[in-house]
Amino acid sequence: MTELNVPTLENPASQQSVRELRQRNARREVTERRRMTERLRKALVTEGFVLHYQPIITLSTGFARGAETLVRLRHSRRGFVPAQHFMPIAERSDIITSLAGWTLREACRHAATWPAHFTTSMALSLPHLQSGQLIRQLLESLNQSGLAPERLELEIAEPALLDSNDDTVFALKALQGLGVRLALNNFGTFYASLSALKRLPFSTLRLDRSLVQNLDEDSGNAIVRAVINAGHALGQTVLAEGVENETQYQILVDLGADEGQGLYFGPPVGPDEMAAMFAPA
Repeated sequence: MTELNVPTLENPASQQSVRELRQRNARREVTERRRMTERLRKALVTEGFVLHYQPIITLSTGFARGAETLVRLRHSRRGFVPAQHFMPIAERSDIITSLAGWTLREACRHAATWPAHFTTSMALSLPHLQSGQLIRQLLESLNQSGLAPERLELEIAEPALLDSNDDTVFALKALQGLGVRLALNNFGTFYASLSALKRLPFSTLRLDRSLVQNLDEDSGNAIVRAVINAGHALGQTVLAEGVENETQYQILVDLGADEGQGLYFGPPVGPDEMAAMFAPA
């Protein structure tokens, strides 16, 4: 039988090829990151960003109580690019402070035109929270728009609590002192301990969408029930992210969740469409 000459990683030539491939991929990633960074800088001065809003629904009534602010990057071919495709790059540079400041100003300006009982929420990155610029930007946004601070909710992702320190806790409590509401995003991924939640001033726990996706399974229901009960035990409102169908909605109501958000209730829309949804009939 003739032996096949199959290249293996033990072959020096194959090892060299793997190294070269990794180097090319690394160079490509650096180049793409640099291009995106420059695109983001340009977008800040050319109205290249836009805000969309997704309704937040009170599950017991089915009515909207507000909306979450979502940042989108305008693209000539791809349309509106979601934040997950560019925000990690922004957070690794000084762009995040300027972008977050713009988002705050615009979100407050839009929300100030909504009925007085509607709120807006927006994600807050750990680099922005720790930048030292947030309080100033927040006060300017609230003063310029006239939005009451209790109508603004800032979200911090649960994994960020792993990197939190005394300065982070101080910053969160300072935000609470200004009257702004705080939400813990992606709750239920089990990064945060209940003891940590007790010392942090969150008013809302946003259930991670991965938990909601498993609601048709008995074990998934039990986990969500436990998380909802834990949130209520801490005196916090529990919001379920990623609600996509009637079954999930009904189960969440039965389990005692307070609020919901997802495509079942409506997709993200522009500020004009959001204002029209809030307008009286």
